[in-house]
Amino acid sequence: MQLSVWTYEGPPHVGAMRVATGMTDVHYLLHAPQGDTYADLLFTMIERRGKRPPVTYTTFQARDLGTDTAELFQTAARDAVARYNPAALLVGSSCTAELIQDDPAGMAQAMRLPIPVIPLELPSYSRKENWGASETFYQIVRTLAVGDSSRPASRQAGSPRPKANLLGPSALGFRHRDDIVEIAKILAALGIEINVTAPMGASAADIARIADADFNIVMYPEIADTAARWLEKSFKQPFTKTIPIGHGATLDFIREVAGLAGVDAAPALDLAEARMPWWSRSVDSTYLTGKRVFIFGDATHAIAAARVARDELGFVVCGLGCYNREFARDIRAAAAEHGVEPLITDDHLEVEDAIAAAHPELVLGTQMERHIAKRLSVPCAVISAPVHVQDFPARHSPQMGFEGANVLFDSWVHPLVMGLEEHLLTMFRDDPEFHDGAGASHLAHGTTTNPPRTGEGDHPQDGGGEAGLRFPDDIAPERSPSVSADALPPPRTGEDLGDVAVLDVAARWTTEAEIELKKIPFFVRGKARRNTEAYAAERGLASITIDTLYEAKAHYAR
Repeated sequence: MQLSVWTYEGPPHVGAMRVATGMTDVHYLLHAPQGDTYADLLFTMIERRGKRPPVTYTTFQARDLGTDTAELFQTAARDAVARYNPAALLVGSSCTAELIQDDPAGMAQAMRLPIPVIPLELPSYSRKENWGASETFYQIVRTLAVGDSSRPASRQAGSPRPKANLLGPSALGFRHRDDIVEIAKILAALGIEINVTAPMGASAADIARIADADFNIVMYPEIADTAARWLEKSFKQPFTKTIPIGHGATLDFIREVAGLAGVDAAPALDLAEARMPWWSRSVDSTYLTGKRVFIFGDATHAIAAARVARDELGFVVCGLGCYNREFARDIRAAAAEHGVEPLITDDHLEVEDAIAAAHPELVLGTQMERHIAKRLSVPCAVISAPVHVQDFPARHSPQMGFEGANVLFDSWVHPLVMGLEEHLLTMFRDDPEFHDGAGASHLAHGTTTNPPRTGEGDHPQDGGGEAGLRFPDDIAPERSPSVSADALPPPRTGEDLGDVAVLDVAARWTTEAEIELKKIPFFVRGKARRNTEAYAAERGLASITIDTLYEAKAHYAR
């Protein structure tokens, strides 16, 4: 465990909360001190749920440690069962309560409660939230699922349609609610019945009949992979490997599901209404082709985003990483495919350094990367949890399926397009025709209601246009601030510059050259800086002037 201002994942008992909150009649009894009781904040404020999560705390205080905290736990367990009447009870400890070693699971089982008790051993100091959610879901499935392990397929029992389980959606998940809708559309088109969706929306009775399905669809491996593997081993249920994020991945997913179900894929393939393929073939896409994108998040969304960025939008992946180390092998394989060094860390400062060094033109990440990108003045789109309240929209906004591909297109392309518009507004800010004191451009000079005042005895028409206008301080157009040499960034050495490898950059940018560089659109400014510094290094120039900037531009244009 590490003390940090930001964290990508909470302790594992938060993952258990996500699973319990997603289900309908399961309650979570958490042995925790006062201060660890923040489930309401997570689910009602951030996810904006209409009811509080099904979590009861023992809430012991410091003075209770000198007495018997076991009695507090047993009292809380009896009260929770009597008040909420759950079909199953999850029992565990928070990271703080784990230190006092009260063994809540053993105490709950010794109480002989009238419902199934599912003990959770979640090591808080070596594991984190996603692992906690995965382990909790696995323990629920292992405890409650029943069936004949020799004959799990419902179609063998006479069912007219194949059945599938949707595994992985949970509370506080990134667009999980909307992804379920899109996957359900695809399965309906294929004639496949949904047996159980879990843990989101599932009851204990639903988990008991989870073995009735012919196969499982793993939507989020971080949560469902362990349970899916156990179901495959115990009930011979195969599970999907393709995550349907992006147009191409959705087509692959449909073919995989159709193969597992033994049905024709054509009806679902005909649903393809994504607008991204059309845009990829249009002339508009050439404006953004080749943009450098840095991707970081949970492994599932990061790997999927890298494929979409490269294959469907024509971006160049310049960085790829994840924060959940359990999927480090998958990230390393994907990074090798994209020709980049994998970044596997839960330290947001390390991520920030990597983004700054990569000089991307777009960042795809979590809410952490959104803050990082803002400080670096780089466009950003959120693709993965952890996220804030704004990423739980009231509208339908999936990431999976064909409509999910449309959402990705909007979310990723619009920041770049709006950034270009902002650059144009900034670029013309100093033009006398466009400043606030000038009249509308389609009107003649001097016909505005409040024409700009000039020096004594002068008239706006005198002096031959722009050169003859003099503005007082209160309406003078803004000018680009001067940049002192001390404020300029130090020269960078030995960094990977993409097209050009600069071995030694000793030249410093002059004030005028820095100002001129800022006039270049942001999405090519990084490349212009790199190429100019490479040009100066090759020629041993001590400083970079405006002339150097344009000489480098001409050189690389040839």
